[in-house]
Amino acid sequence: MVRYYACLVSECQTADCTVPRCTTPRRRFGWFGVSLLVLVGVWLVSEGRVGAAGRQGAQTTGFDRILDQYVRDGFVYYAALKIERRAIDDVIASLAARPPAFDAWSEPRRLAYWINGYNALVLRSVIDAYPIRGTSTEFPPKSVMQIPGMFTGRTHGIAGEQLSLQAIEEERIAPFDDPRAHLALGRGAVGSPRLRSEPFREHELEAQLQAVVDDFATTPRHVTVDRSAEQVLVNALLGWQAERFAGLAGAESGTGRTALERGVVSLIGPALFPSERAFLAENTFRLAYHEFDWRLNDLTGGRP
Repeated sequence: MVRYYACLVSECQTADCTVPRCTTPRRRFGWFGVSLLVLVGVWLVSEGRVGAAGRQGAQTTGFDRILDQYVRDGFVYYAALKIERRAIDDVIASLAARPPAFDAWSEPRRLAYWINGYNALVLRSVIDAYPIRGTSTEFPPKSVMQIPGMFTGRTHGIAGEQLSLQAIEEERIAPFDDPRAHLALGRGAVGSPRLRSEPFREHELEAQLQAVVDDFATTPRHVTVDRSAEQVLVNALLGWQAERFAGLAGAESGTGRTALERGVVSLIGPALFPSERAFLAENTFRLAYHEFDWRLNDLTGGRP
């Protein structure tokens, strides 16, 4: 839009003008008309581009920009993030102190805080050790599990406390009693549910968590409904958090299924195809687990 007005003012005499060349002499336009067009152009810039950027900036944080810039489809450009690590270091530093009136925040706001904090700490932990070159034969050489104390032994300053990643999940996130939150945590692994390219936010949290579940239920490496083998393969994470996902089961209705099985069906069922839901309703399936893929979710040099 700015370029359009610039072209009009200059009578489109520049080679890179993108509007039809002006044929009306300048004197017919008049200096008043020229000035008016310039003023309109400036107004559009201030109200449009600059105004929108200002409004967007007021609603974003450093973590927004990190996720938007370095995360794609759940994978992370760790090498680039490490080179430009000041942004993530600033985010981690901002987490250390307990936010003012934190206990008075709404539950969605506090839950979003803990999820975002966990995900930020995972990113920083990975780049601290990147490139990962582990020697344990139990996990892939570049896995986050090759980082000493990754989830349990290393503590981080967050909300005025020193907590490990596991403590954040078990002691701060789990008490909100929303199993979907466990699927929102990026664990730095290919087998983890997708790390979103945006942070979780108080007023969008319900929709965001439901989107996490829908994506999880329709991604084959997390959920596979195999009618020929009469089994449902699910991410091992559901087994790790069996007690929480069993809480979704509701009352027994004569299916003969365990609480976890009923909870899993309740979780993934609404997002499946009608034919898959019909198969679950037949109640002949066997629940099994995908082997968790602990390879690093690194996008540097291409996806794993």
